[in-house]
Amino acid sequence: MATEDSSVDYFVREIEKNDGSVLRMYQCSKGDVGCVVWDAAIVLSKYLETEQFCSTQSGNSTWSSKKMIELGAGTGLVGLVAATLGANVTVTDLEDLQPLLQLNIRKNEHLISTGSVAAKVLKWGGNVEDFLPHPHYILMADCIYYEQSVVPLVETLKVLAGPETCIICCYEQRTVGVNPEIENRFFELLLQDFQSEDIPPEKQDPEFNSPDIHILHLRRRVS
Repeated sequence: MATEDSSVDYFVREIEKNDGSVLRMYQCSKGDVGCVVWDAAIVLSKYLETEQFCSTQSGNSTWSSKKMIELGAGTGLVGLVAATLGANVTVTDLEDLQPLLQLNIRKNEHLISTGSVAAKVLKWGGNVEDFLPHPHYILMADCIYYEQSVVPLVETLKVLAGPETCIICCYEQRTVGVNPEIENRFFELLLQDFQSEDIPPEKQDPEFNSPDIHILHLRRRVS
């Protein structure tokens, strides 16, 4: 079980769910992009809680007992929210982010009753045998930012997603530097094998949404 590293400077961001419970997400003051909670992760987390998926009257959730994998999980917020909604989630990222993922799992596992969450290392473009059979859902929040990771990420999605898998991709559209180029390249490659559905703002959380942050549902093309 992960413990708090006294040499790491943590700060906490609280994320309130619709049921009033609060996730305490530990972040690192110093580190790579995966060490903090990004806006796209919050937008995607709140989208998972919308009424179309979670009935407040019956308490039922579309995500109950579903197998989910979060790619590029960073702090693990999206996967943790999915687990609190009943999903069985594997949050994945590189080796150096595992201590932070484990810490956030430990700090928030009391909010998980029927679902489950575990952290594993997954390097995009690498072997995914340990993550099969294909999950029901793949979650991605702000994973499109490094040029060198575009091809490995697409390759991982192609192997990891089965015919019934839905990829829920949330990303912030950035217009500076090489960001538009990287986004265009990612979707150019991905849409050769997947079809995309844009989720309009009215189907997202009424408070946690932004014109710059997009949510897509991606599924394998039927040949």
